[in-house]
Amino acid sequence: MWNRKEEERNQAQRNQPSAPAAPQQQKAPEPPRPVASATPPPVAPQYSAPAPSSSSPGGAAIIGASVAIRGDITASEDLVINGHVEGTIQLDEHRLSVGPRGKVKAQIAAREVMIQGNVEGDIEARDKITIKNDGSLVGDIRVAGIVIEDGAYFKGSIDIIRPAVEAAPAQQKKQQPPQPQAQPQHEKVHA
Repeated sequence: MWNRKEEERNQAQRNQPSAPAAPQQQKAPEPPRPVASATPPPVAPQYSAPAPSSSSPGGAAIIGASVAIRGDITASEDLVINGHVEGTIQLDEHRLSVGPRGKVKAQIAAREVMIQGNVEGDIEARDKITIKNDGSLVGDIRVAGIVIEDGAYFKGSIDIIRPAVEAAPAQQKKQQPPQPQAQPQHEKVHA
């Protein structure tokens, strides 16, 4: 009953003489178009990785964000920590960098230390310690030079050490007793 009008239309179309059909050309199917994603791709955290130094031609060793180490670390190359480390870190002539996700609870000895994450423990650095604006250090430090950026957190004491080259001549001057001045000797000249 409801479809009666539709059936009549279909029958009327069948009864009409049809026009000759034009040859149809087949088109190649279009390739699917890429759909733009509303979510941007994830962005990796940015931090300043150390530049390879001349003392470590292979670059730096990296402790990843998912790595946790408990114990002593001794290295003959620069070290970047993005994970968790507890214990002692001995890098004598090399640089330690603690990335923004790094968490370190250790006694540290290195040539240079750069902190962007969290460090708890005492540090002795021969050249410099840098605490970046998002870094945190709780502990005592002995160092020749220090940089604490605005926004960084530091709690502890600072002991500035003098390089051995400058200190040695000053100590020698203090230890040497004054030498008596020699009397000028006069020669007799015969004319």
